[in-house]
Amino acid sequence: MTENAIEAKDVWKSYQLGETRIDALRGLSFVLKRGEFVALVGSSGSGKSTLLHLLGALDKPDRGELRIGGENPAALDNEGLGRLRSRKTGFVFQSFHLIPVLDVFENVELPLHLFKELSRKQRQEKVEEILALVGLKDFAHHPPSRLSGGQRQRVAIARALVTSPTIVLADEPTANLDSKTAHAIIDLMMELNQSRQASFFISSHDEKLINRVSRILRIKDGILE
Repeated sequence: MTENAIEAKDVWKSYQLGETRIDALRGLSFVLKRGEFVALVGSSGSGKSTLLHLLGALDKPDRGELRIGGENPAALDNEGLGRLRSRKTGFVFQSFHLIPVLDVFENVELPLHLFKELSRKQRQEKVEEILALVGLKDFAHHPPSRLSGGQRQRVAIARALVTSPTIVLADEPTANLDSKTAHAIIDLMMELNQSRQASFFISSHDEKLINRVSRILRIKDGILE
């Protein structure tokens, strides 16, 4: 198993906006080691979202080398990309993105349906284990509407981790939370980082989180400073 969760070397990504070509990422190079807890910091328009899309295998770089969990997304077909996303990466979003008609258990179980080798009992055991880890065992059959913001973010973290990914990508995970709840969510992510050895790559402006990560990457105008 590679010691590096992510390897990026001279990665470029641009978009066409009308007649204007925008270089969103300009020659980024960095390594995220397995088990690291890293924050990506930059202002709006700096390239953070573009980079997260590439790391989540939702898009491909124009040029440069990118390896996620040892695999090159640019060399994979759609089936391979789907497998990479479902088995090696987990996503935590700022706005939770929970499905309102599903209860907590069903929301967390959802990504496991892609694992055809798992029986219904095995899926259930995995969901129960992760809900216990994030402190939501007693809320398994609550709809998201009955949860606080902090509890919803815990559900989102549980959903991201239930597949045992090697990399967790989080986009402003504490932005919509009050200070006390944000600290609790940061504590939880750090505990899971230690216990599961998943690498966390977190886009954030939150000083509470930035002050506790192992390393900070700062991005400006598509370039890492």
